[in-house]
Amino acid sequence: MTVGDTPGDAGGPTRAAGTVAGDAGGGAGAARPVAEKFGDRLADRVASRESQVVLGLDPDPARLWPQAIEAVGGAGATPAERAAMAVAVHCRLVIEAAGEHCVAVKLQLACFERLGAPGWAALEDVAVAARERGLLVIADAKRGDIDVSAAAYGQAFLGETPTPFGPVPGLGADALTVNPLLGRDSLAPLVGAARASGGGLFALVRTSNPGAADVQEQELAAGGSVSTRLAAIVAELGADGIGASGLSDVGAVVGATAPARLEMLREAMPHAVFLLPGVGAQGGRVEDLAAAFVPGPAAGLIAVSRSVVSAHERTGGRPPSAAAAEAARLRELAWGLGA
Repeated sequence: MTVGDTPGDAGGPTRAAGTVAGDAGGGAGAARPVAEKFGDRLADRVASRESQVVLGLDPDPARLWPQAIEAVGGAGATPAERAAMAVAVHCRLVIEAAGEHCVAVKLQLACFERLGAPGWAALEDVAVAARERGLLVIADAKRGDIDVSAAAYGQAFLGETPTPFGPVPGLGADALTVNPLLGRDSLAPLVGAARASGGGLFALVRTSNPGAADVQEQELAAGGSVSTRLAAIVAELGADGIGASGLSDVGAVVGATAPARLEMLREAMPHAVFLLPGVGAQGGRVEDLAAAFVPGPAAGLIAVSRSVVSAHERTGGRPPSAAAAEAARLRELAWGLGA
C-alpha cells in the first residue's frame, strides 16, 4: 500500500548513452541512461536543486507518523507485512513533505531488513518514491567483505545478477556506503560495480558515533591514524573516477560530530565527496562544516534524519509541515557554506 504516487519533479539532467537499473521515475529494476561519472551527476543535481541536504530515512516501526499507521489500517496478513506497509507509507510521506529541499535520500537498510522480505519490498518502494521526486538514492548498507561477497553486494545494490533464467535487477541505488576495513581488494569489486552503473561509493573514514575514536583515531606504526590511512585508500581508489567537476565516484563518510578532523581529511581527499552524518540529534552543526565544501558546493552532502523526521516533536504542528520547515532551514544553512 502506498500513498502520494504522483511523479513529482524529475530533477537533474538526463543522462544518455547506455542504461543501467534504477534512475528517476522507474522501479527498482527500471532502465536508466548513463553518461556521466557519479561526481558529475551529483554536481549537476546539487546545482539544479540548490541543495546539499540528504534526507536520512531510518524508519522505526514504533515511531511512525500517525498518518502512515492510519493509511495501512488492517491491510496485510502478518505483523511484518503491516509494519512494512506502514514504513513505506511513512517514508513516502516524509519524502513528499521534505524532498523538495533535498538532493538525495539515504536509506538505512537495517531499518528495512529487520522486517524480513516485506521490509525489502518496502525498501524498493521507497527507492522508487525517491526517484519519482528526482532524488538520488544512497543505500546506507556499510557493506564490506572478501571479493566474492563484495561482488554480490555490488550486484544487489548497484547492478544486476546474471542467472540462467535472465538477469535479476538489484536495488538500482545511485551510491552505496561501504566499510573499507578489509582492505582495498574488498572494495575493488564494489568500485567496478559502481562505475559500471554511473554510481558511487562512500567509504567509512571517520564516523559520527562516539566510539569512532576507539579505532579510527588510533595511531599506526607507520605514522598517521587509521582514519588517515583509510582516507589515503579512498583517494587512491577514486583517482580513476574523477569527473569534469573535479569530484570522484569514491567518496567518504566523515562525521559532522568531528569538525576538527575535516580540514586534514579534506587535504587527504581533495576530490572525494564527503557524506556528513551527525547533524542535529548527534550534536553536529552545519555551521562547522565549511572545510568539506572547499572543492565546491557538491563536495559535501549533509545527511539529516531525526532532526527532520521528528521535527514536530520539538516544534509542534503537523509532522509534514514541521519536517518541510526544518529541511528548508538546513538547506539554506548548507547552501550558504557551499555556494
